[in-house]
Amino acid sequence: MHDLTIRNATIFDGSGADRFTGDIAVVDGKIREIAPCGTLPPGKTDIDADGLWVTPGFVDIHTHYDGQVCWDKQVTPSSWHGVTTVVMGNCGVGFAPVHPGSENELVELMESVEDIPGTALHEGMPWGWETFPEYLDAIDTPYTIDIGAQVPHVAIRHYVMGERCYEDATTSDMEAMREITRQALEAGALGFSTSRFYGHLDKAGNLVPGTNATAEEMCTIGDAFSDIDHGTIEIISDWLDDEKELEWIEHIARTTGRPITTLTGTGVKGIWSLADTLHKDGLSLRPQVGARPASILMTLEGTINPMRQHPAYREIQDQPLSVRQAQLKDAKFRQRILQEEKILPRNKDGIRMMNNYDTIWVMDKMLSYEPSAADSVATKALEQGVDPLEIIMDTFAEGSPLLVLFGKYPGDLEAQREMIENPLSVFGLSDGGAHCGVLVDASVPTYMLSYFTRDRQRGPTMTPEFVIHKMTLDTAKVYGLNDRGLIKEGLKADFNVIDYDALALDKPRMVYDLPGGGKRLIQNAQGYRATVCSGVVTYRDGEHTGELPGRLVRGGAIN
Repeated sequence: MHDLTIRNATIFDGSGADRFTGDIAVVDGKIREIAPCGTLPPGKTDIDADGLWVTPGFVDIHTHYDGQVCWDKQVTPSSWHGVTTVVMGNCGVGFAPVHPGSENELVELMESVEDIPGTALHEGMPWGWETFPEYLDAIDTPYTIDIGAQVPHVAIRHYVMGERCYEDATTSDMEAMREITRQALEAGALGFSTSRFYGHLDKAGNLVPGTNATAEEMCTIGDAFSDIDHGTIEIISDWLDDEKELEWIEHIARTTGRPITTLTGTGVKGIWSLADTLHKDGLSLRPQVGARPASILMTLEGTINPMRQHPAYREIQDQPLSVRQAQLKDAKFRQRILQEEKILPRNKDGIRMMNNYDTIWVMDKMLSYEPSAADSVATKALEQGVDPLEIIMDTFAEGSPLLVLFGKYPGDLEAQREMIENPLSVFGLSDGGAHCGVLVDASVPTYMLSYFTRDRQRGPTMTPEFVIHKMTLDTAKVYGLNDRGLIKEGLKADFNVIDYDALALDKPRMVYDLPGGGKRLIQNAQGYRATVCSGVVTYRDGEHTGELPGRLVRGGAIN
């Protein structure tokens, strides 16, 4: 008898090919057989998927669970959204290597760059490692899903250079960083990541170590990939139209032959041109794009809350949420808010973010992240003949978030859709585990399937076959995870069983379930009838089964 049989399924195999119907049999964590409907007998575990979709488990290549995996073996919220493999250690930040006694400096960097509560990291991580191989050994435990880690440039620089890590590296520094990277890859790191993004600052306001690293430093580290048969290089950079930046990226691609992925927004052209040139030469440079533009959610409990600009609100900011929401409905309290002078933040971006009412949006019921002009706080206030602050107070009193989209939002997500559909792009940037007080983009697999293939009305949709391909086989291949992402005999048995018509996102909400009572925004999903990792059912109807079949995936161990 098979360990697991999924019968009468509508199968999306992850290749992008048309859906088909069939039964799937699993033995020892792998797909043993795919057969016509009704031809396979029930298994020890049996799922009748009549009327349901079966997809490969989703592979999320851009997360920041580097600390969370120490205390959360379910790896939430990603595992709630059909993800069965995550890659962490992105954007150059992480927790190894580290000199004993300097752990707090890496925690503060992660807290500043990725908005993960430092208290949670301090209380939830056991530490005890120094090298990256030792870190991998420490997190090599059972999980609900599979995890893989990249070695981060910021941590390497801090380890090698100490207090000089904000300065230019010497030749010996570069050689030491190359050797650490090579050792990490040999121990199973899935790749190396670096940040050259000017929004990544430490608590003192300094650019994180390595932001201005020279081309020589980057190429020296790139040499670590020579003669190693695995590993991907992840780059976040503000300079993807700069000729000199593109030169060293091309040099690494051509000298190592390893895949490179770069976080890429709209309006950038140089990196796409280079990606096309390299692709024609059989090399892989994949601009990484997300489900929506860079954004944040503002809430009463979140990291960014415009009500904190008001003295009257500050008087009640430590009260329970229900009390604050009730006060926002109180006529006398609202009048105080409207009449008093704001206490503006010192940061110009903060002032704009919280007070430019034309670019603050009230989320629609579909949580579309694609607002129209009518959804802006300014427009709603004008239509209702009230002060924009009243719209903000009404929204927060209802427990709903306000959306801020960065950059010049053109009024729709067509540019985002076009980038996702570009065959050179790879889907990513969920930031699962990070930006706990302002984002919950770990939910993007559910968003992509429910909104971009079904619910979207403000532009064309994408086919489910295509979207599933972009979140499974395509992402898996970028990191050499060639045993998954495709429903094919002999491959890893990772699946989602989905009621497509019922697939939906719940409203984001704040919980305080991190170690030390740390907070994070979470978002649940409806419509996942089952999720399977390595042939074991891990979720049924959104409820965890208690099973932990997931493991640390080490690069080089997968053919």
